Amino acid sequence: MLLSPQAERNWEDLCSVLEDVLEDQSHRQLFALELGSGTGQHVIRFAQKLPYVTWQPSDIKEESRESIKAYISATHAKTVLQPVHLDASEPWEKWAGIPRNSCDVVIAINLLQYSSFKTAQGVFSGAGQMLRQNGLLITYGVYAINGTITPSCNELLDAELRKINPDWGLPDIDVLRQLAYGNGMRMERIVEMEEYYKCLIFRKF
Repeated sequence: MLLSPQAERNWEDLCSVLEDVLEDQSHRQLFALELGSGTGQHVIRFAQKLPYVTWQPSDIKEESRESIKAYISATHAKTVLQPVHLDASEPWEKWAGIPRNSCDVVIAINLLQYSSFKTAQGVFSGAGQMLRQNGLLITYGVYAINGTITPSCNELLDAELRKINPDWGLPDIDVLRQLAYGNGMRMERIVEMEEYYKCLIFRKF
């Protein structure tokens, strides 16, 4: 079981956002796909708090998938499916056989700043196919706005990420808004989170 200190710190705030945006649908069973589930801490916590959601965790790394399995086993989580290998940069047809229009929620936590623009394009085109009408794509992370990164700690983070991998870096909210619209979704709201992080909520129309 891998442990991310950041996931331990932010899961409650993220859960509050999920509870808020899903409240009007909590009377029925929902299906959520998490992209880049990492350690599995988030998905397990969400499952404990949101019993009406069945979760499909996914990750590109085997060590992450093993960690998710260990969390599922340790917590006896009934509404978390076994993790699948999923590369969000690939076309949606290769997304672990998940059917079109089958998801109420697609969530990506801290994925976009650690991936290439091709992955961001994949996330939005895939979510556009996977989500049912009125379904939600939720992304969490730090972002540029209109090509500008503020404050200086976010500029530093962007520079550090680009040093590790030139394809990484803070994605621009306006670019993501356009990507969403091109894939049948519109940005519904931006939720300000701790330490300049934000949740972006997109809805399929």
